[in-house]
Amino acid sequence: MILIGLLGAGLLGLFFIDPIPQDPAYHLFADVHSLFGIPNFNNVVSNAGFAIVGVIGVFVILGAKHKILFTQRQDAWPYLIFFTGVALISVGSSYYHLEPSNERLFWDRLPMSVAFMAFCSAVIADRIHNRLGNTWLLALLVVLGILSLVYWHMTESQGHGDLRFYGFVQFYPILMLPVVLWLFPTYRYTAGRFLAWVVAWYTLSKVLEYYDKEVFDLFGHIVSGHTLKHLAAGAGAFVVLRMLLWKHHQA
Repeated sequence: MILIGLLGAGLLGLFFIDPIPQDPAYHLFADVHSLFGIPNFNNVVSNAGFAIVGVIGVFVILGAKHKILFTQRQDAWPYLIFFTGVALISVGSSYYHLEPSNERLFWDRLPMSVAFMAFCSAVIADRIHNRLGNTWLLALLVVLGILSLVYWHMTESQGHGDLRFYGFVQFYPILMLPVVLWLFPTYRYTAGRFLAWVVAWYTLSKVLEYYDKEVFDLFGHIVSGHTLKHLAAGAGAFVVLRMLLWKHHQA
């Protein structure tokens, strides 16, 4: 009931906030250097981390190890969607950074929202209700994540963009984690120390994103905050994979 109350309060609170349009300055990244004919080279190639972690995660879950990683076959579903989303982030983000625009930003954010929602469902399935988190709630959360972006894209095309619901989808799972860990301490896969590292890497990625130019200046125009943001977020996804493999080794 506490979690439902927080969810309801958060959603209700969105209606008391003015619509949030996409800031055009968001597309003005500090590092615009081209290399090998690839524009915005560092921001493009730094997405390789997502591809590596995502593909490895999918192969681990689909391979023989899924039989020993999970006590029930359905426990693998949210993680499979999560790592598929992580792998696709590399595609969407690279496509966006080749020529930054609102239209391309949709494809950057789409796999992110799927990965966020799948991870949220995985925690719910492990800590709160297995069948609920692995079945219809998983599908519902993923669909809601996609719809939040569709809504933003539609409003943006109509000249009054609104990021409120996408922002909620992005940040609510992170804010929810401490409450879930406190209320539901029993787990099989989602060890608290790993989840803390996921939050830490994700928080660092947002800080690096915000201070894109400052980081670029600090490192002598060699690497920007946004490039490091990709690497930090990829490290957070790797922690999820490490968490699953750690559970296997402990067993």
